[in-house]
Amino acid sequence: MGSVRETVLVRHRRNLILLARFAAVGLSGVVVNMFVLIVANKLGPPNAQAIVGLPFSDFNVRWYHVYSTIAFLVANLWNFQLNRSWAFQSSRHAGWWKEYWPFLAVGMLGQAVGLLLLTSLMHPGSVLSLPTSILDDSSGFRTRLYWAQLIVIAVVTPLSFVLNKLWTFNAVRAVHRREREARASELVGR
Repeated sequence: MGSVRETVLVRHRRNLILLARFAAVGLSGVVVNMFVLIVANKLGPPNAQAIVGLPFSDFNVRWYHVYSTIAFLVANLWNFQLNRSWAFQSSRHAGWWKEYWPFLAVGMLGQAVGLLLLTSLMHPGSVLSLPTSILDDSSGFRTRLYWAQLIVIAVVTPLSFVLNKLWTFNAVRAVHRREREARASELVGR
């Protein structure tokens, strides 16, 4: 019974370490994401300006959707490389492209969910709309887009962690599984 308990503790400890590393990478990714979003917001057209109207609705693709997507793409690449080389340490187990595409796919799924949430937070007719009385865009800390983006990141991150751990960086799990099987067969052979 003791070995089962030790195995469970070791496994959970490893997951907690992975989660802590993923969180550290994620925090740096939030900084990158917000930096790119702020720069795009400062340099581009007004973020609420419509680009393309969606037929049969009062919704439009707006510049904040574009800014959020650009910020996502830059932060996604940043996070991938740090997760690959440090958090999940998979760089020696699988090719860069082989891991990047699933990571990007997971990120795009998160971005799609995030854009829906971002729209809900920014659209004045939404029940989730952030209050313009407080977030009146008069300063950086009172910019609705920045708060909406932070909320989106907070909501999407747990989904991203689980999907990346289970799918993208599975090469690491496969190597650890083979190592455990090799140790087990050595013990049986004794």
